[in-house]
Amino acid sequence: MAKLTLTPDLARRARLAGLFYLVIIIAGLGAELGLRGPLVDLADAGGTAAAILAAPGQFRLAIAADIVMALSDAALAILLYLVFRAVAPGLALSAMVFRLIQTVLIAANLMALQAAWLILSASNGLADAPALALVFLDLHGHGYDLGLVFFGVNSVMMGVLVWRSGVFGKLFGLGLAMAGLVYLTGSGLRFFAPEWSADFAPAYGVTILAETAFCLRLLLQRSPAREPA
Repeated sequence: MAKLTLTPDLARRARLAGLFYLVIIIAGLGAELGLRGPLVDLADAGGTAAAILAAPGQFRLAIAADIVMALSDAALAILLYLVFRAVAPGLALSAMVFRLIQTVLIAANLMALQAAWLILSASNGLADAPALALVFLDLHGHGYDLGLVFFGVNSVMMGVLVWRSGVFGKLFGLGLAMAGLVYLTGSGLRFFAPEWSADFAPAYGVTILAETAFCLRLLLQRSPAREPA
């Protein structure tokens, strides 16, 4: 593995990557926690249906935010490859591919949310519409965690690239690698030991801290000083 040479072009790409990263964080957390979270209770089909039908704009805005997040994620995957390919081309390419797989899965998974909305809004008195819609909402959660399996692998790879870059601090690399392990563990629990998922949920604080820190590091990347003529 080689170390990065900081150039004006690399610095610009890093800052642009940081901008897309910031959009992802805001759109992702906003969609899941700020917009959709207050409407969805997987233990209450009737209450969830009533909440969504009472705030259709909020539910649709959450989907729109997720689309923005997915588009930004695709752009970020490419930019991070361009930034880190000099460190280890094969590893950087692999990281990009795993992140793009996650992006495709999360974007395609939005159809589960749309299906839930269609069931509720066009049920025509279907008695079990709320319960059926809740199944699709739960499916969306599982689909999101499936995407995070690939993102977890990406994060570990990115952690190695950042650690070895020589430009970004090793602490950022360590944080990303730890975040990747949290994603992998959390998704594994969601599928294979769901009864432990709630107890593990606080560990996702590590991912928010690590990714936000790296996002800010990218955003604040300065261009190299010009050598005097």
